[in-house]
Order: sequence, then structure tokens, then C-alpha cells
Amino acid sequence: MIRKNAEGKHARYGMLIDLDRCDGCGACMVACAVENNIPPGRPGANARTGLNWIKVHRIETGGRPAFLPIMCQQCEDETPCVEVCPQNAVELDPATGVVGQIPQRCLGCRYCVTACPYHARVFNWGDPEWPAGMEKTLNPLVSPRMRGVVEKCNFCHGRWHAAREKAAADGSTGNGPVNYVPACVEACPAGAMAFGDLNDPDSALTRAVAAGEAFRLLDLLQTGPKTFYKTAFAAVRKGVAGERDA
Repeated sequence: MIRKNAEGKHARYGMLIDLDRCDGCGACMVACAVENNIPPGRPGANARTGLNWIKVHRIETGGRPAFLPIMCQQCEDETPCVEVCPQNAVELDPATGVVGQIPQRCLGCRYCVTACPYHARVFNWGDPEWPAGMEKTLNPLVSPRMRGVVEKCNFCHGRWHAAREKAAADGSTGNGPVNYVPACVEACPAGAMAFGDLNDPDSALTRAVAAGEAFRLLDLLQTGPKTFYKTAFAAVRKGVAGERDA
């Protein structure tokens, strides 16, 4: 149901990824594609031309391998993609804290792709196509995007809308936070992903951030990401966060 958080604010949805639990299985990538109607890769597609809202990278840090899932980091302080878009096709939703991509406005200039320091945006090089029969399995809550637009993670906006509709049917009103879980979090077999409202002081995500257990990628850029990571290994944290020795 829709609920007011302790401070009476809108939601600031965020994610916490435990790098010590992630084993690089890719279940989050598959769940993301199925949930958001991302078509199978076309023949010859590569890292530049494929459509992946989440990419899981294998990294080596001090001889210890780790897996790093990267999606849109949902920046809120200095949001590079919002600043450079000439069409206002990228917006920071004040009700959710999610950086939204509006394909109907996108002209395909890819300024946002260049501006994103996390390489978390992808350009749709072709019209969406599915093998015969697979189109019957598409998620009716998410519209497929046309050729020539940029795509990105939106914390499963279709699920958020469904949660709001359910809350309204249950008699709740207002623009407060709703309880829902993105597909990647639900699908992770290792429980490496946690999702919550950063404005809720009782959420596990907020407690982890407050305790100093979590860190953000490229924090020196001061973009204010709402996607956090954690690890018990100093070498992994240093390698992933890019932290320098004092």
C-alpha cells in the first residue's frame, strides 16, 4: 500500500548490491530483459550494439575476482544525462527519485550516452524483433521501444505503476512510496541485491548506508547515485570504488 515515510517525503528508491554474494550468474540480466521487453540480441550484436540494461562485469582486485553489476545509478545531485538532453527526454522523477527515459521525446542524438560516466545507457539500433511466438510472452505493462532511441534501467517502472494501481484499488491515495521489488532483485538467487526507499530510516538499505557499509561508484564526480555497493574486502572496495590511499 502507499505509505508516508517517516519524514513525509516522496520516495527516493535505491539499491544495494553485495559484491561478496554476487557470483556473476547473470540471472539479473535475464530477468531485466524479460520484465522490460528487451528483445533477444540480433546476429552480430556486441557490447556496443546490444541492448542490456544491466551488465555484469568480472573484475580482478588484488588477485581476488569479483563480479560487478552495473545499471543506471539513478544520480540525483548532478545528473549528467538530464543536463545534456536537448529534448527533455530524460527526467528525474521527484516522486520516486528515478531517472526516467521518455522514448517518445528521444531524437537519438546520444548525448546522454556520452555524458553517462557509468556507461549505463544503450542505443536501440533496430526495431524490436522476437522469434515467432515469443511476442505472446511480452509484458503488457511495458511498451517496447522503437528504433533510434536510448534505453536504460528505470527500476522496473511498470512494476511501480502496478503497485500504485493496486494501492489505489485498496483505497490508498496520495503520492507516497509503494512497496514493490524490481525484477533483478527478485530473480537474484544469491540475494545479492536489496531495494528500498532511502527516505525510510527503517529500510535495510538506509541502515547500511548510514552505517558506512555502502559506497558508490565514482563518488568523486558528485552525481549522487542512489545505487550502492558493499563488500567486506578492502581490495575489492578499493578496486571498484576507485578510492585512493590517504
